[in-house]
Amino acid sequence: MDFSKATILITGGNSGIGKGLAKALMSRGAKVIITGRDDKRLRETLYANPGMLGYELDVTDPDAITQFAANITEHHPDLNAVIHNAGIMVSEQVLAEAYDLDIVEKTIATNLLAPIRLTAALLPHLRTKDEAAIVTVSSGLAFVPRADTPTYSATKAAIHSWTTCLRHELRSTNISVVELAPPLVATDLTPGQSQNPRAMPLADFVSESVDLLCAQPTPPEVLVGRVMPQRTAEATGNFDKVFGLINPA
Repeated sequence: MDFSKATILITGGNSGIGKGLAKALMSRGAKVIITGRDDKRLRETLYANPGMLGYELDVTDPDAITQFAANITEHHPDLNAVIHNAGIMVSEQVLAEAYDLDIVEKTIATNLLAPIRLTAALLPHLRTKDEAAIVTVSSGLAFVPRADTPTYSATKAAIHSWTTCLRHELRSTNISVVELAPPLVATDLTPGQSQNPRAMPLADFVSESVDLLCAQPTPPEVLVGRVMPQRTAEATGNFDKVFGLINPA
């Protein structure tokens, strides 16, 4: 898949990693279409990046996803790639008197159900293309979780598993299936994360990731160096050590 010549839909492309990927891929020649839930931030992103296209979309709304997929393929028939980037990460108080299940349900709806629903809606269109790609964004926490964000970590583990299955099921088609697994990156995904000295600078992450994504042949996984200790923790017998670093006693 040549992403520099692709028409790429990026969900959650008005901030953080999604915005960084959108700008970098557009600079390489791709036609980029982003979505965002926050209309004001979406319009600001589009204004600052002439040539980028964008639509407001609540990825937790199944009906909105169905309608959006129909509209986007009608107005942009050249669409041949999607990057499922939209996501939320919220700390949970498991020992609270009332466990907030609203956080759980919103996290699952955004991080897991939305990419599955949007893929299902776009798949018939993508199968008509000579080459196409579905890119999911998981996390290093898919492989070694963060205990105070159990549902986020669980959804990313589920996305890893789902992506692996989807890749196998589409192996005889023209669609590449890629998993992008970020480490801790300096974004506003969680409060204070952009200022965390342990976080990988966003520009560095985007640059390394896009280089890997655009390699030929298209890789099944995009793994920057900083995420490898988590990705390989089980295989190397270092799971407990890495878990302890992420979740100090």
